[in-house]
Amino acid sequence: MSMSVYLSGEIHTDWRDEIVAGCREAGLDIRFSAPVTDHEASDDCGVAILGAEQNKFWHDHKGAKLNAIRTRQGIEKADVVVVRFGEKYRQWNAAFDAGMAAALGKALIVLHGPEHQHALKEVDAAALAVAETPAQVVEILAYVETGALPR
Repeated sequence: MSMSVYLSGEIHTDWRDEIVAGCREAGLDIRFSAPVTDHEASDDCGVAILGAEQNKFWHDHKGAKLNAIRTRQGIEKADVVVVRFGEKYRQWNAAFDAGMAAALGKALIVLHGPEHQHALKEVDAAALAVAETPAQVVEILAYVETGALPR
């Protein structure tokens, strides 16, 4: 069974690399996609492509709209959406992505530490799984693909 997995959320740690490497090591047939994780490129894509803006609101607005094209396409094409909430920053965009995935009926896996359990209780309630580590996400994806329990 081939799967498409969209990895959304926090961009300041290597959690995506851990999941991709773990799935490759397990021999899983998964295609991964993700938002642009270079923070500066993501913030500046709109003005780099469509022209400079004097007002920071419009600078951010252009970038957000271009990034939304990529995000929507990635979520719509995905079989599974993994949304990571990091410890340091409030990722409003991650919550939005989780809501979009839920609204589209996508299989949603939420990834965050126990410190966010209360704040994310509604997001967690919409998810089919709530994991605390990238390794758990790999095990979930392996189980979904193979039906085998971890050793």
